[in-house]
Amino acid sequence: MALQFCGACFPAFPRTKVVSVRAVVVNTGEEDKVKLGGSDLKVTRLGIGACSWGDTTYWNNFDWDVDSLFCSLMLFPQLLNRKLKAAKSAFDASIDSGITLFDTAEVYGSRMSFGAISSEALFGRFIKEWKERNPDMEVAVATKYTALPWRLGRQSVISALKDSLSLLGLSYVELYQLHWPGIWGNEFWNFVPTGYIDGLTDAVEQGLVKAVGVSNYSEKRLRAAHEQLKKRGIPLASNQRPVYTPEVMRRLQPLINKIKQIGDGYRKTPTQVVLNWLIAQDNVVPIPGARNLVQAEEFAGALGWRLSDDEVAELRSMASEVRPVIGFPVEKL
Repeated sequence: MALQFCGACFPAFPRTKVVSVRAVVVNTGEEDKVKLGGSDLKVTRLGIGACSWGDTTYWNNFDWDVDSLFCSLMLFPQLLNRKLKAAKSAFDASIDSGITLFDTAEVYGSRMSFGAISSEALFGRFIKEWKERNPDMEVAVATKYTALPWRLGRQSVISALKDSLSLLGLSYVELYQLHWPGIWGNEFWNFVPTGYIDGLTDAVEQGLVKAVGVSNYSEKRLRAAHEQLKKRGIPLASNQRPVYTPEVMRRLQPLINKIKQIGDGYRKTPTQVVLNWLIAQDNVVPIPGARNLVQAEEFAGALGWRLSDDEVAELRSMASEVRPVIGFPVEKL
């Protein structure tokens, strides 16, 4: 299992989520792409997260801002327009840089907030507008199912996926993941599994997705999901894992200093060094969340060069001294 490095609560770097689980390098001439797990899905080595696109008063990693509140209440349309333009510029800059993997979720900018504008709806609009000018453009879309307490049964996965596809304006997505495990007991009903994993396999068989995965799963849950999918002949493509705790970040200070030192030598930012290091693992696809053009361009600067083998090994050795948080943060409460 690859080390997951994320800046969710790390002031030195932007938020970064990482899709992992044996992302095998594809030796087909497409050197800028990797294969996710045992699936046939090939994606760019770097993705872009869209968690900040749309309304963020409901889903915000505890980072509320006045603009988001006003936008969700439709009090200041000009603020909303500014956020939309920023997201669109991030999308355009990413595509221009050759990054075509985008990660979103039904809960990002969800309709759970009054007047919310969904990240999926925005993303669908951006894809449509771009394809009108570039009909041959291919974009890999990853979105996620929200395991809410009242959602039971495999059909709930299919229903949610179809809602997401409607917002995205697509007939299928490349990757569909369970955003987190059903920690409230809704994975079982009358002592029988409610079928979240079976819902993923149904989605593959119905042609609604190309690959499936999970997110925020502990190792134990991950192995169980892998075995359940295996019974239906479907590979587990990914486990998306962020790091949450500030304590982990404090322990990483020596590593942070080293990253800055290496970056100075390459004239790269610490964020670009981290992303390049993750890409060098060959079994990790980093997905930093881009709010605007400036961030998207910075992330793209992690491509087109490579840390030396010695630098990769040194950073890996230093990072391995800090144990990351794995699994949904409250599942053990």
